[in-house]
Amino acid sequence: MLFLVLAASNTLSAQQDVGELLSALKTGNAQQVAEHFDAMVDLKFPEKDEIKNVGKNQAEIALRNFFTENNIRGFEKVSDREIGNTMYMTGRLLNDGKGFSATFMLRLIRGKHYIITVRIN
Repeated sequence: MLFLVLAASNTLSAQQDVGELLSALKTGNAQQVAEHFDAMVDLKFPEKDEIKNVGKNQAEIALRNFFTENNIRGFEKVSDREIGNTMYMTGRLLNDGKGFSATFMLRLIRGKHYIITVRIN
C-alpha cells in the first residue's frame, strides 16, 4: 500500500514539473525553461553544430540568447511520449515568423523530469 502511495506521489510530481516546463515554454521564458535543465545538457540550434555536455548555466545563457535573438514568444506542443525514464516533447517555438520546430528530451531523476537535450530546427 505504501508503495502505491509513493508511486502515485512521484507520478503527480513528475506531471507537475512537465506542466511547469510547458508553461515556461508557452510564455517564451528561457530562464524558467532552464530551471528544468539537468546539470549537463546537449544543445542543437539552427545552422550551428551540436554542443554536447554544456553546463546548466552556459546552456541557460545559450537558450536565453536564442529566444531573444529570434523573438520567441510561445510554444505549441505537438506531441510527447515516455519510454521508461525518458520523455520526448516536440512542438513549435513561436515568433513573428514561421517559428522553429523543437524537441526536448527529459530524463526522470528522483521523481522529477530534467531536460537533457534541446534540439531546435
